[in-house]
Amino acid sequence: MFKKVAQFFGNRAGAESVAITAVMIAVTSVATLLVRVPVPATSGYFNFCDVLVYFAAFAFGPWIGLIAGGVGPALADLLGGYGAFAPLTFLAHGLQGFVAGWLGRKWGLTGLLLGWAAGTLAMLGIYYVGEATLYGYGWKGALAEILPNLGQNVGGALIGIPLFYAVRKAYPPILRLGKPRSWQEN
Repeated sequence: MFKKVAQFFGNRAGAESVAITAVMIAVTSVATLLVRVPVPATSGYFNFCDVLVYFAAFAFGPWIGLIAGGVGPALADLLGGYGAFAPLTFLAHGLQGFVAGWLGRKWGLTGLLLGWAAGTLAMLGIYYVGEATLYGYGWKGALAEILPNLGQNVGGALIGIPLFYAVRKAYPPILRLGKPRSWQEN
């Protein structure tokens, strides 16, 4: 089984990647729980998880973005009294992190903006369909969630992208963390 997991992650599931992923799960969960502003028109709340989902995806790539983006906010839902939303949160923010990380690491600032836009669309789409069908909001009722989720994603990009650049400038080797390494004897 572990061999299949390693193949799924492209043999990147080393100790360094596991440690980075665990830290990003914790930080993303705390960011979700730290500031929660209820949205009166909906049953959700505004939070800062998207800042860390985008940071994790841009700094460490799509797989860490997927896991940290999915598990961190879902764990926060479980701990914060929104347990019924945890599976949908896992899917929405996980795909958001994967898509953003996949596109964001390819083309500099353009890639980051494309990654953000595609991650935002993925997150909005999953929440919209899930709330409309699984949670009984209906298609019109689920529309009320679009604007707060979009605002949360815009805030995530406005803070997450500069945070990524600041950390990358302060610690350039961050781009190598979580990637497979090869070793050769000379």
